[in-house]
Amino acid sequence: MRGLENPKSASARGWHGATFCLLSFGLSSCSVAVLNPVGPVGAGDASILINATVIMLAIVVPTILLAFWMAWRYRASNPRAEYLPYWSYSGRIEAVVWSIPILTIMFIGGLIWIGSHRLDPFRPLSSSKPPLEVQVVSLDWKWLFIYPKNGIATVNQVVIPTGTPVHFSITSASVFNAFFVPRLGSMIYAMPGMISQLHLQSDESARLRGISAQFSGDGFSDMEFEVRSVPDAEFETWMKSTQATDLPLDRDEYGKLLQQSERVQPVAYRLADPGLFDAIVQQTIPPGPGPEAESPQHAGRETSTGGKD
Repeated sequence: MRGLENPKSASARGWHGATFCLLSFGLSSCSVAVLNPVGPVGAGDASILINATVIMLAIVVPTILLAFWMAWRYRASNPRAEYLPYWSYSGRIEAVVWSIPILTIMFIGGLIWIGSHRLDPFRPLSSSKPPLEVQVVSLDWKWLFIYPKNGIATVNQVVIPTGTPVHFSITSASVFNAFFVPRLGSMIYAMPGMISQLHLQSDESARLRGISAQFSGDGFSDMEFEVRSVPDAEFETWMKSTQATDLPLDRDEYGKLLQQSERVQPVAYRLADPGLFDAIVQQTIPPGPGPEAESPQHAGRETSTGGKD
């Protein structure tokens, strides 16, 4: 898919394995998740990161080794080291010093240019299955997922069928945010009054962690959601049970979701207003208060400190 599934030689896999160990050492759990993808887009992102690191190591490793060799070779106690106090220029050294960085930049630039076209978030994934349509709304501080063709919606949880492309249409009902599922790949911004598009796919049944990757106020640190990739039969069962729920998502219920809240538990709705997402994007429904609005947390700080932060 997207031309990313080219077979790798044994030596390439060895390089990737060694680089994976180097990158994983000392990195955060989110960074390690990027290197443990479950779909074609995540695999493409990880491949770019690993290949770029290998190319840069071609400069970093020799430079470090040369620094140690120079210190040892030209130590004060080595009388055999040639001392040239008036040496100032060498054409061969200049050629090496400039050619290696130039070649490295060309290789990395080409790698990123090709990858950016293959991993264009607006570009659909090649598949025999039609994509699942999911509309995403960033709220304070939670995520709303609407399945327009299935007539359902969820908060802080998105369920997708394994092996099926998913077309996310993403917007914000408050401030700028960033939608990111590290193991699926390709972070993209959620912007008020605009729609970002993202095509992802999970090839494994798994529970994945989705995060907000853009600071957006008090509840940012807990603005997470769960992605459940399940077999087709289990997805159909979940979808039918959600369609039968007694909790409708209409504009009144959406107005409650607009209010600032933190650590919101996953909840499922029956979609009662098919035009809700378009109304949010076109802002015919007023946007949320945003993190600058007064909240109980802010009010508590004012009481204790005698003024605003």
